[in-house]
Amino acid sequence: MKELNIVLVEPQIPQNTGNIARTCAATGARLHLVRPLGFLIDDKKLIRAGLDYWHLLDITYYDNMDDFFSKNQGEFYYFTTKGKNVYSDIEYPDRAYLVFGREDAGLDEALLFDNPDYCVRVPMTGEARSLNLSNTVALSTYEVLRQWKFPELKVNGELTKYKWR
Repeated sequence: MKELNIVLVEPQIPQNTGNIARTCAATGARLHLVRPLGFLIDDKKLIRAGLDYWHLLDITYYDNMDDFFSKNQGEFYYFTTKGKNVYSDIEYPDRAYLVFGREDAGLDEALLFDNPDYCVRVPMTGEARSLNLSNTVALSTYEVLRQWKFPELKVNGELTKYKWR
């Protein structure tokens, strides 16, 4: 099975992280949380947003970005409104890491400057500052999985009272 990694750097809003955890649980993506976090892991808002999916989640915590980079290898894609590339134009390899910054500040510009070919953005109007973090993670996660032909995911739904013809 291919491995997809979602990395949240210093997330601040527990509901966003809970929604992202739910997306990771539903897709089999691994979640990486880089401290400091703007909430406690037992925050009720975080737990409520993740619903009863926590047992499906593969999650790792890191003290900071140096700790994260020292323990992970692969292709890192930095999602930013400052990106030079459109997220859907990238061909994502196995073991891809999709890296997202704080809701209020994004990723460190020095990191972006050092990795211009790996900075990607979601297109939007010039008037919009950014999309919600959990929405951006969801659409980018499903773009990668679409490219990979949704490995090990259930692609056909079933009705509960009727049978499809």
